[in-house]
Amino acid sequence: MHLKNGVDEVDDLQKDVKLIIPFKRFNDVIKKNGVGLFVICMAIPSYGDCPADGSNLSAVGEIRLLPDLSTKRTIPWLEHEEMVMGDMCFRPGEAWEYCPRKALRRVSRILKHEFDLEMKAGFEIEFLLLKKAVKDGKEDWVPFDSSSYSTTSSYDAVAPFFHDVVDSLNSLNITVEQLHAEAGKGQFEFALGYTYCLSAADELIYTREVIKAIARKHGLLATFIPKYAMDDVGSGSHVHVSLWQNGKNAFMADDESSKHGMSTIGEEFMAGVLHHIPSILAFIAPIPNSYDRLQPNTWSGAYQCWGKDNREASIRTTSPPGIGVSFVSNFEIKSFDGCANPYLGLAAILCAGLDGLRNHLQLPQPIDINPSDIDSKLQRLPQSLSESLEALEKNTIFTDLIGEKLLVAIKAIHKAEAKYYSEHQDAYKRLIQFY
Repeated sequence: MHLKNGVDEVDDLQKDVKLIIPFKRFNDVIKKNGVGLFVICMAIPSYGDCPADGSNLSAVGEIRLLPDLSTKRTIPWLEHEEMVMGDMCFRPGEAWEYCPRKALRRVSRILKHEFDLEMKAGFEIEFLLLKKAVKDGKEDWVPFDSSSYSTTSSYDAVAPFFHDVVDSLNSLNITVEQLHAEAGKGQFEFALGYTYCLSAADELIYTREVIKAIARKHGLLATFIPKYAMDDVGSGSHVHVSLWQNGKNAFMADDESSKHGMSTIGEEFMAGVLHHIPSILAFIAPIPNSYDRLQPNTWSGAYQCWGKDNREASIRTTSPPGIGVSFVSNFEIKSFDGCANPYLGLAAILCAGLDGLRNHLQLPQPIDINPSDIDSKLQRLPQSLSESLEALEKNTIFTDLIGEKLLVAIKAIHKAEAKYYSEHQDAYKRLIQFY
């Protein structure tokens, strides 16, 4: 939600919903009562504005979008305006069962209630910077440059953009740990600090907004689309996950006797995520274009396996600077991309981890080589949205935790998108304007 004149904002399933409201209206009415929003916002696919068939949502009905005032921030590039996240409610005080933020809160509460644990998350955000160019007599968007990974020339060329983005994120109290040029043409990455998962999701959305807005200010277009050029690497939003208890990292082992540097709790939680990752992909790789990115030897994690600091595994345990080599402090999920609703993506990861804890699931042996070298011995992750949807259809753990009605809408949207993009092969290119 932008508060103008001085956006209530929330992610629907496939697009951001942004409403612009004058300050006086916000303070007099919206702060307490919310703003009206049609229910089909949670049934609209990425390619259009009509609800997906089978979502059980229609043009009939309205909800209220209530501002979460703890998230209200001054917009760095429009200093007379503010933005705030919103919760979807039937009415003030009564949450709507389709609300993504509610789903993440619910699963987080269950983790806390059953195991006295909290999940933290931190995102590495990859994106492309595109510039306008005339190609074959037509105006087109092309990569900003063609430099290689972490080159100074690539950074220098776009340094004013980086400076403005970091200054804006600092003003929003969002921690930037690192930034650099990535391996793709015109591709860059921001690594954010980790925090509790609801805040991490909020910060991811705000960071996307900052990057896109500052890019426009510099005459560029920033896009988080998973695979813009089929002959180049894709872009992800890798997420790092850890478990915390009483202010201490409960994912990491207490001493060096642990085989893999993780606590028993950490191993069981991660085993749940690994076991259910084919279904999780329906949440974190949510459009057909996502699967063009998830290919072997592209740093995206195409196989259902894990390894310590193995960047070709779908799950990688990590030992950041300051952590002893015998320990790991978190694990990274490579498949998460910039089209995912972060609230639902983190909620799905939490659901899987909860199942691992409840059933004491065990990890297989780690893979310490390139998974593609032993592909006959490993399970490929779903290679299409239809395949991840099929895995989700067969999986029952998400129904009670995320909610049956919300899952019905998610599945309906995925079915509609799988069909549409299979019939319109180049339609994904239009998504650079949304993501």
